[in-house]
Amino acid sequence: MILSELQLAPGKLPGIGPARRADLQRLGVGSVAELLLLAPRDYEDRSTPCSISQAVQAVQAVGGALGASQQGAGEAGTGTVAEGAARRANIRCTVLAHDYIRTSRGMVLKVLLRDTEGTVAALLCFGRNFLANKLPVGSEILLSAVFRFQYGEIQSSDFEFVAAPPAEPASEPTSRPAATPTPQAEFFFRIEPIYPLSGGLSQTVLRAAVRSAIEQYAHNLGDELPEELRVRRGLPTRGAAIKMLHSPASVAEANEARRRFAYDELLLFQLAIGREVTARPERPPLPPAGRPLPPAGRPLPPAARTDSRAARLIASLPFDPTADQEKVLQEIRSDAAGTTAMLRLVQGEVGSGKTLVAFLAALDYIDAGRQVAFLAPTELLARQHANNASQLLQPLDVRVELLTGSLPAAEKKRIQQALASGTVDLVIGTHALLSEQVAFDCLGLVVIDEQHRFGVLQRAALTHKAKAPDLLLMTATPIPRTLALTLYGELDISSIYSKPAGRLPVKTHLASSKRADEVYARVRKLIDEGAQAYFVYPLIEAGENGSALRDAVGMRDYLSTGAFAGIKVGLIHSRMPEAEKIEVMRAFAAGEIRVLVATSVVEVGVDVAEACCIVVEHAERFGLSALHQLRGRVGRGTRPSYAFLIFDEPLTEDAKSRLRTLYEEQDGFAVAERDLQIRGPGDLSGIRQSGFLGFRFARFPEHEELLKTARLDAREILRHDEGLTQAVHQPLSRALELFLNQLGGAP
Repeated sequence: MILSELQLAPGKLPGIGPARRADLQRLGVGSVAELLLLAPRDYEDRSTPCSISQAVQAVQAVGGALGASQQGAGEAGTGTVAEGAARRANIRCTVLAHDYIRTSRGMVLKVLLRDTEGTVAALLCFGRNFLANKLPVGSEILLSAVFRFQYGEIQSSDFEFVAAPPAEPASEPTSRPAATPTPQAEFFFRIEPIYPLSGGLSQTVLRAAVRSAIEQYAHNLGDELPEELRVRRGLPTRGAAIKMLHSPASVAEANEARRRFAYDELLLFQLAIGREVTARPERPPLPPAGRPLPPAGRPLPPAARTDSRAARLIASLPFDPTADQEKVLQEIRSDAAGTTAMLRLVQGEVGSGKTLVAFLAALDYIDAGRQVAFLAPTELLARQHANNASQLLQPLDVRVELLTGSLPAAEKKRIQQALASGTVDLVIGTHALLSEQVAFDCLGLVVIDEQHRFGVLQRAALTHKAKAPDLLLMTATPIPRTLALTLYGELDISSIYSKPAGRLPVKTHLASSKRADEVYARVRKLIDEGAQAYFVYPLIEAGENGSALRDAVGMRDYLSTGAFAGIKVGLIHSRMPEAEKIEVMRAFAAGEIRVLVATSVVEVGVDVAEACCIVVEHAERFGLSALHQLRGRVGRGTRPSYAFLIFDEPLTEDAKSRLRTLYEEQDGFAVAERDLQIRGPGDLSGIRQSGFLGFRFARFPEHEELLKTARLDAREILRHDEGLTQAVHQPLSRALELFLNQLGGAP
């Protein structure tokens, strides 16, 4: 059995009951395999004994920074042994006394203790007053803690302990014992993983569950990599890598394990891409499209105006296509004239005109008697595309339909029958297009907007509805060139850098939450002058995930009775019924709603020209790409436009860097490059916290060379065994199938 086939639920592992299973689910852990692949977000080095005074001195030497578990806590899958790990005290202590201090959260237990060097310190037990029974006066413990000197004493609120065994003559050994492990050796002399947590999970419970899973299953696991390839690349076996990941003997071991798992992900991804490319069948080329577009700024010759629907659409526009739009359309037409199915990604930031290019390309296929399917990730975005298509294309005798999950059954059936009979030229829809009930008479082109929100299998579900349809992917989240060349080397990529003439830059302002009222007053002035505004929040309702952040529902009430009293304030979020969301957006687009309070549901697909102001509260909680996308909701009309990013202090260094980038940079491609530098692609597209395209371990630019290696290996494997049918590749084939299922289920 290979690891990805280990789909047993973790419920029988120690400490994992129904409640903890639900907590694990929130971490993306629903099986023992996923538990074994739960990457520690950091590590805590207990391999070297360290007294309390030594730990405090180390903290002071770096300017009072917090220890590893606080300072070094990055996103899941990114950690190595933290630089601050040596600042933890790892020592035997005696409990001296109990005390209680009064705080805004009530009475808090304070435990006074002394280490073997005689240093006295205090443990602050926030939310853990029950520890008074576990730390009785006079007891001895083995302690690992981060200490700081504050309020006139040495304190720690970040600590772990176990009861100490009877003291031995040498109470603090100086080397790792080779004999049978003692409680002291089990607690010290090791590098402990620090996992991401959720709900009631604790590090103790999670570590015990992972150790049990390793003991029960790791030694029986097969390896999906062919042995020759694994040895040639200098990688540990899967079983060894799991043990090295969760209980490394050194920094090098932890990093070696991560490299093995990163390689596995990258190889499977490259195999998936390679098979998709090699599976691109041959097909007759599309008949020649309309005449080539003229240079930017020159009108079309009269003869070309009637040559094709695309030429007629361009002639009807009140503006000329940009040079980038013309270039990309010609690249698409060149693909369509080839003998293999097109696979092209068009990337361009918000407002660059990707949708117009897609419509122009679609008209060529419709002229040739083919149908076009346009897939969008949300009904809100699909409806906007459908409305635009109706306005632009129906005057050209293009038959347009919208197919979404919220339509009545009878309406869905009517559209399905029309598609099957060929009486629909262009269908725009959501996941409803992927239904088995949807069939086409002659599908020629599939357009997928915001392509990163769909998995490989979801794309296949649509492209397999015809023989060799062309595939055009679009994204408003530009992929940095260095990443695009390695991730999508087999995919043709077009980029739209320029924006339509007259598009005004958005002025970005940063403001502390202490100055929120000043921001509200400034926005109110703009509203009184006839503008519209968005207010965006990270939560729908108060208290989600135990958070005290401001939320959309509560702030709609607060704003409508306060700073924006007398102005119609609307609300939209993902939990609202589709019909209600549609009505809210209609009212906002019509100017009936002047202020729209929302979550990130408005990140894509909302285009209201009079909305010239967006306020994002708790901006430090949003990713860089998401903030840039939100900023792109404004600046679409003739009014000067503004983005106010309101943040809470103190800010982490990453948050400072993200906000500074938004303040200084307007170009989406530059923002994407900076996002890659700050965080790697962990949440590059704002999709999954666990990683770009579902990766748990692969990160860039750190693993760029490893990706190139995996790409070469995937090509070599597919060249000799395209179907992965050889016995040596059977485990790899099963792993790839499960990996594709994971990608196919991406939101």
